Amino acid sequence: MKNNKKVKYVLIGIVLVLFTAICFMIYYVHDYYRASNSVNKYLKDSDTVKVIKEDDIYFFDGYGEDDAIIFYQGGKVENISYAPLLNKLSQNGIDCFLVNMPFNLAFLDINAANKVKNKYEYKNWYIMGHSLGGVAASMYAKDNNVTGLILLASYPSNKIDDNIKILSIYGSNDGVLNKKAYNDNKKNFSINTREYIIDGANHANFGNYGKQAKDNESFIDREEQQDITVNYIKEFVLGD
Repeated sequence: MKNNKKVKYVLIGIVLVLFTAICFMIYYVHDYYRASNSVNKYLKDSDTVKVIKEDDIYFFDGYGEDDAIIFYQGGKVENISYAPLLNKLSQNGIDCFLVNMPFNLAFLDINAANKVKNKYEYKNWYIMGHSLGGVAASMYAKDNNVTGLILLASYPSNKIDDNIKILSIYGSNDGVLNKKAYNDNKKNFSINTREYIIDGANHANFGNYGKQAKDNESFIDREEQQDITVNYIKEFVLGD
């Protein structure tokens, strides 16, 4: 009889642990930064950019033909938050692809870029990511054929071959980027690396999803930060 009671209590304990774990997982996957309404106009066709949605991929098709960027969203940030930045890049001659990660975490599908590369052809492929998405993008760049890696408030967690050029951009007011980890991982940059620090910029304003926890206030507005970023990327990719 005592053994039956013990088994019963053990089973009840297991059920409670599983229930708690499931509740936590449901909360975790639904707790993410959602895109601001300001992104909606950048998800529509314009005179300069055609926006095509296929499955979980947004294709920002501008006038460019040779160069394309595949973008990995920041951790727990809705992917369309980056539509304004990518649309502006497409307006400047660099086609962009925005993939959607499971539960908004790029680490869960590091090879998502292959869905794009297997379908489209470009002379030069660039992989770009924001924050944790940039770390995942660097892991993709290590084992796949890309021309360049673009990091927004991020760093490579693994050594990048010197034949891959890298662009690193972050803001002087970034309160989220771990600067020690960034500096410790500078050894992983290729010899062909450009680094830019945007004066007054913060972490969240690379996308349009509002304020991020632990981030600092930006001394410049979101649009200016993104415009500066577009100019740096345009120079890096097109050589202008």
